[in-house]
This record gives sequence, C-alpha cells and structure tokens, in this order.
Amino acid sequence: MADDTQAAAAPNPLAGHRAAYLRSGGAEGHLLEGEPLRDGRRFNPMLLLRTTGRTSGRPFVTPLMYGSYGGELIVVASYGGADVHPSWYRNLKAGGALAVQVATQAYTAGWREPAGAELDALWAYMDALSPYYPHYRGMTARHIPLVALLLREPIPVFAG
Repeated sequence: MADDTQAAAAPNPLAGHRAAYLRSGGAEGHLLEGEPLRDGRRFNPMLLLRTTGRTSGRPFVTPLMYGSYGGELIVVASYGGADVHPSWYRNLKAGGALAVQVATQAYTAGWREPAGAELDALWAYMDALSPYYPHYRGMTARHIPLVALLLREPIPVFAG
C-alpha cells in the first residue's frame, strides 16, 4: 500500500475533528475534549499540519496534539505506538512544503528533530501533557520522533 493512502485505507478517528477545524477556519477544533487526566485536564490543544505527499504530491492535513516549548510547537510522531512512522512524518522527511494552523492562524513552517539533552527535556514535557506517549513508546521497538515546528510567515487558514 502506498504510504500516502494509509489514512484513506484505515478509519481515522480524528476525521470529524479535522473536518470541523477546516470548516470553521479554526474557530472550532483547537481544543479537543478527551478523557479527564489525573490532574483534571480534559482538553488537548490541537494543530493542523499540512504536508505534501512524497509520492502523490498532494497536500495532506493532519490534526496533531502539540505543546509549546521555547518558541516552537512540539508534535510527536507516535502513530498510536505503531511499528511504522506516520505518513505525515515520512512526508516531512522527504521535503516539500510545510504549513501549520493553530486555531484561526496559519503559517509556513520549518522543522527539526531535537536530540540529546534537549530531546530528553522535551519528552518529559510531552509525557506530562499526555499519559499516552509513554504507553506508545512501550508498544513499539521503533524510535518515536519528536518534531519541533518553527512558525514563519502568516498564510491564509487551510481550506477543506
């Protein structure tokens, strides 16, 4: 199966969330309600990441939970603990245009993969945001990457 068609082949539990985020121009969807965490939080901040398919050349929009750390947005390529990297991450690695929408604002973006002590600090931060990340790391032998996104130039919000 081609990597870019994985999302089409498997049901996507965030498809309705992505549709509402896009339909509303970001007025809906930035905060996704989830199960209450140990500290009482139940809303996760979500962004939309637009990548270019490495084989199709088509744009793909993926909703991802994020954290804000040191002026960058941090996302996790966990893919629910699967043994393969998510398509959005493989598209990033292949190059191509990258854009990010947070609520009602969108930007072109750059990205990098933190390493060393910085990576350890970011994992501690992201693990505190979601108890699922340690669980996902325990489900797979692959290294789950963290990606730091740096927002650049403002652009129009994403369209459905």
